[in-house]
Amino acid sequence: MTIVDAVAEPLPRAVIDLAALRHNVAHLTALIAPAETMLAVKADAYGHGLLPIAEAGLEAGATSLAVLEIPAGLVLRHAGITVPLLAWLHGRDTDWRAGIEADIQLGISAQWQLDAIAASGADRPAVIHLKVDTGLSRNGATREEWPGLIRAAVDLEQRGIVRIRAAWSHLADASIADDEAALAEFRDAVLEAEKLGARFEALHLAASSAGIRMPEARFSFVRFGIAAYGFSPFDDSTGAELGLIPVMRLEAPVTEVHVGGTTHARLGIGYADGVPTLGIAKTSIQLNGRRCPVIEVDADSMLVDAGPHRVEVGDTAILFGPGTDGEPTAEKYADWAETIADEMVTGVAARVPRVYVN
Repeated sequence: MTIVDAVAEPLPRAVIDLAALRHNVAHLTALIAPAETMLAVKADAYGHGLLPIAEAGLEAGATSLAVLEIPAGLVLRHAGITVPLLAWLHGRDTDWRAGIEADIQLGISAQWQLDAIAASGADRPAVIHLKVDTGLSRNGATREEWPGLIRAAVDLEQRGIVRIRAAWSHLADASIADDEAALAEFRDAVLEAEKLGARFEALHLAASSAGIRMPEARFSFVRFGIAAYGFSPFDDSTGAELGLIPVMRLEAPVTEVHVGGTTHARLGIGYADGVPTLGIAKTSIQLNGRRCPVIEVDADSMLVDAGPHRVEVGDTAILFGPGTDGEPTAEKYADWAETIADEMVTGVAARVPRVYVN
């Protein structure tokens, strides 16, 4: 076999199409009107890059942003983002005062969180969204805890320590029946809270799945996550079938070419960059307009079979993209790897450069 020398320091890259992001946000925002879009930019905007995605989403019609932790919200505030921000994942060492004084709205699920706000010494009231668990068990007060949480929040509001803005929850999206039951549970919890003196400016329950298929769950706004990045939250349809465009395209250069009875090309990307090793026997990538089966995935590289076709060092392979030119989508790659598109895009390692277009 003949081996062509490797190029120096080959780098994969994730190309982020901001025009596709804007399209998705505008499409989803039109779908749910008059409800508004809260764009979820958790996990570094699902691996796409926090600030560029936040800015593009706001340009396209989102009116607020959701992060998980206060530090991510502070990054957005320091970058000049002024729209409402919601953070809801808190720990015992959370810097509550920094979040409150940066006007980051806080998802609250438990009494200890209210106690921490009261003890924070912040110089302004905390704006809070009170969360009830409607079955998903992704934080949120149980129905047994809910009355006590409401009473404590109302007391703090009367003392000028908090301002109650919203009641909210997450749906499990396990089935239509489960979501309908959770919706009824949420409505009951809101009525109970109002009887205890809470006055809500907004209600929110739906994320991508219910936002698209469950109009009665949209309330004040929908927290769009994975759908905004171009992927379907459903098993029975693709993002393309929902009018969405995948935002990320994952590329890697050919670093070696082995010519023998067939052509084997080594790519400069591997499992340390986020390429799954599961399902290799079913996996293919696109190289020079053709699908090439994957042979192996190593830490920093992967080997593909290009058949009889000519390949040169420096050619660009596409692991996944929008699918418009025959390349796999992240949804398809996820099927091969027995996972979901969310994990494919968030799993692309931080060391892979993000390159923004459009």
